[in-house]
Amino acid sequence: MKVLLTLALLLCWLQLHAQELVPGRVYADSAGQYQLIYPGTWQRQSRPAGEMVFMVGKSPEQAIVTLWQRPLPARPQTQAAPFAQRQQDAIWQNIQQLPQARVLYVKQQYPSSHEEVRYHYTYAGEAASRVRVLGRRLWRGNTEWQLEYKAPAAHDARFLAEGEQLLESFSLKLRANATPTNNPPTTAAPACDNKVYGIAALRVHDDLWEDDCRTIHEFTGPDLSGRPKVHRQVLPFQSYALAKGFDNCLYSVTKAPTNAPELVYRYNPSTRRGEYTTWQLPAQGPENVWISAATDERGHLYFMTADAAQLVKVNPSDGQVTVVWATDPLRKAPYYAAVSFKGAGSHGNFCLGDARTLYQVYSTDGSLMSINLDTRQPSPALTSLDGLPERGGYSDLLFHADADGQQRLYLAGPKSVYRVDVRSGQAEVVRRGIYTDLAGCNTFRSEPAKPVENISPPPPAAPTTGTWRGRLLDAATLQPLPQATLRLGQAGSETTVPLKADGGFSFLVEPGRATIAHVQLAGYLPLDSTYTALRGPYVQDVLIQPLNVGTTLRLERVRFEQGSARLLSSSYPALRNLLKLLTDTPTLTIELRGHTDNVGSAEKNVQLSEQRVATVKNYLVRHGIAAVRITGLGLGGTEPRASNDREVTRQLNRRVEFRVTGR
Repeated sequence: MKVLLTLALLLCWLQLHAQELVPGRVYADSAGQYQLIYPGTWQRQSRPAGEMVFMVGKSPEQAIVTLWQRPLPARPQTQAAPFAQRQQDAIWQNIQQLPQARVLYVKQQYPSSHEEVRYHYTYAGEAASRVRVLGRRLWRGNTEWQLEYKAPAAHDARFLAEGEQLLESFSLKLRANATPTNNPPTTAAPACDNKVYGIAALRVHDDLWEDDCRTIHEFTGPDLSGRPKVHRQVLPFQSYALAKGFDNCLYSVTKAPTNAPELVYRYNPSTRRGEYTTWQLPAQGPENVWISAATDERGHLYFMTADAAQLVKVNPSDGQVTVVWATDPLRKAPYYAAVSFKGAGSHGNFCLGDARTLYQVYSTDGSLMSINLDTRQPSPALTSLDGLPERGGYSDLLFHADADGQQRLYLAGPKSVYRVDVRSGQAEVVRRGIYTDLAGCNTFRSEPAKPVENISPPPPAAPTTGTWRGRLLDAATLQPLPQATLRLGQAGSETTVPLKADGGFSFLVEPGRATIAHVQLAGYLPLDSTYTALRGPYVQDVLIQPLNVGTTLRLERVRFEQGSARLLSSSYPALRNLLKLLTDTPTLTIELRGHTDNVGSAEKNVQLSEQRVATVKNYLVRHGIAAVRITGLGLGGTEPRASNDREVTRQLNRRVEFRVTGR
């Protein structure tokens, strides 16, 4: 099953809020310039000077979203910096004036119709409570719109997801003469836009990881490194298959192994509305699921089963459903035995390219194979890729055209999305995250999309470089730490970055590439983290954890085999970091705290957790740390940090933490 193939290596996954969202109400201004969708349980209230507020109940104290619309003075023809960049700098400066402020991001967006900056930060409010603020500021012509969510951070679990949904739903309307037609697209000039979509595999509920497969992430263009627009839980079922039609709607089908005919579901991301079509796929076969979907050059939709034995085509213009094949064509391939043995992964995840070619990916190692749709002839050999993890969970691939019209191949892997250079076979990480399927169709567009707006001056082109700015802060006090050593860069080529008196730094990055951050400071836990670089100038603070007495810290990558105190090989880098910390801080004493999953009896799990603590302690003592500096405690399965329903999440519960007992 695809869920077992994709739910691997979860630590780098973006946390999704677990709040269930209620149906929304559409609000559009009387001038027809914008619209948004706000939660049905929230109240809307007009205020003077064109201000509009959306509140939880009748009081803004719980959570409030405020919308401002302001006229702008005429812009000078020449400026020292682009308008949105100057506004971004002003937002960042204002945030820094707030008490104990932490910047999660201040970044520019690069849509074709307007300029935009988005921001997210927290600061110390009254009675030492944290306040969370998320906002968007948009500029088009001589008008500015600002939309801002504000609420106590303690209310995140209750209101944050709804507030984010409201902000994401805000969109500027097109001119009347630029409104797209509702007529069906033609083969000669498909209307497919540049957006890419993916089904999110996981979410967090009550601090525990669980399956999602109903939430869709929307990326505004071929650059998948930016933060996506989130359509939370919009599918009425869990799904592994998603295709994008030439009408820019998304089409999906349930992943349930019903072995019965299933209707295709249509979701319109622009209106956030969905409904079932009348198109009915045939039964999948016993113990089988619809695992992947794609779009061809005519706008036809294709769906494939997990065993790749059934491929079905849907023609949206007339609703005709056709079985393309009912026997896996790869049976004729010389390498079929290598991808079809008992216990092998799936090769039913696919996309469509030019020249009537269907491309598949082997879920176990990411190898590629292809089939000619007209002749059903498979490629003579597997194509291996470089730059991928050795094993696990490759769930889809997608051809998509970049801004220059060049075809890019994207591969959804076990914990990341990769961009593949087909000629060299080299893969590189584009973004972290687990997706069951990717959907896009602009690769078949025969002519570039025409701009929907004619604004003077037009928004500046998206930059090809990036500049990461931020501050290095104490995670507990949010005070600057200019005395720390900060190293940034790509893996193996990190450089020391100077820090200002306020902890500020600036560093040139390559958008879409992983940037490694190393931080060292006596009295603090060393930081060794990976960040995804964005385009243009952006702001993101870096926090390090002080080693205060009583603080409990996770040994993030220390893992054990199930039912055993034997360390996995991936654990040793984290253990070496802990060893270095104890060596460099000779007065530091710690308590190791062992945890297990819930498999087996509670008594045996306590014993097992004690054995795991002993394993870690023995490693440290063998490498020169005095045994008296280390105590231990076995807690068994009493404090899980993830769901125990699946092996991939049970791994997260088999862990060791340490608590600082003295310095």
